[in-house]
Amino acid sequence: MESFGYSLAIILILLILFLSSAIRILREYERGVVFRLGRILKAKGPGLILLIPVIDKMIKISMRIIALDVPSQDVITRDNVSVQVNAVIYYRVVDPVNAVIQVENYNFATSQLAQTTLRSVCGARELDEILIHRAKINDQIQEILDEHTDAWGIKVTNVEIKYIDLPQEMQRAMARQAEAERDRRSKVINAEGEFQASRRLTDAAQVISRYPQALQLRYLQTMREMTYESKASTIIPVPLDMFKYISGGEAFGQEQPPEDGEPPEENPDLQTDLDSDESSYVPPFDPDTEPSS
Repeated sequence: MESFGYSLAIILILLILFLSSAIRILREYERGVVFRLGRILKAKGPGLILLIPVIDKMIKISMRIIALDVPSQDVITRDNVSVQVNAVIYYRVVDPVNAVIQVENYNFATSQLAQTTLRSVCGARELDEILIHRAKINDQIQEILDEHTDAWGIKVTNVEIKYIDLPQEMQRAMARQAEAERDRRSKVINAEGEFQASRRLTDAAQVISRYPQALQLRYLQTMREMTYESKASTIIPVPLDMFKYISGGEAFGQEQPPEDGEPPEENPDLQTDLDSDESSYVPPFDPDTEPSS
């Protein structure tokens, strides 16, 4: 009985060891590439996987998206400017079998390929193109990486250039250029404002020259604004008619005829009865004149 108990214990221990080495549980985002006696079978998972101990070997592959930080690369652009460019690459494994068979370490291989591609693409562009058309450069790098990693069972989903480190001399030169551009825009805006103001002043001068009463109204409005600004100011109004003696011209209050040459309309309130009494006018008596027959 004791020998039978020992044998049963040994069998149970061997069974536990067999099951522990034969049973594998893969998560939802994992796949297992199984090799049986060195020959690949297929990718299994997720869930419960049964392996033959000593005969089967399994390699786990994650199917999630991996964010790869590309180290800063020293790049000389096409216009001979030295810059440092850093990027981040997002990729995932879509074919676990090719990711294991075609390349030894797909993470290291993708990182090295991303570094060389980043240097080559940025080196073929000018600095202004790298700074302005960054989205196009990202798409070009993604297309090149996706084409080369497709045989490895890897899909590059996105590429983003994180920052571009410029030398201090180039930063000062770009700052001076930006300052000069802002000065140019401010001068153009000021000139445009002066031009529009001169046009409006010309239109106002034409209106005032045609209707001089507008100048009198503007004069009164200016006096009103001056009283608002300073309550302690003393304003002595001067009639505008006095300036006609200085300029030798007509009085400011005298209305000029319209440009079309038509006489202004007569005010009916200013008409008198002189026209009606003109026919009954009698000349004074002169003794030297002969009486009319």
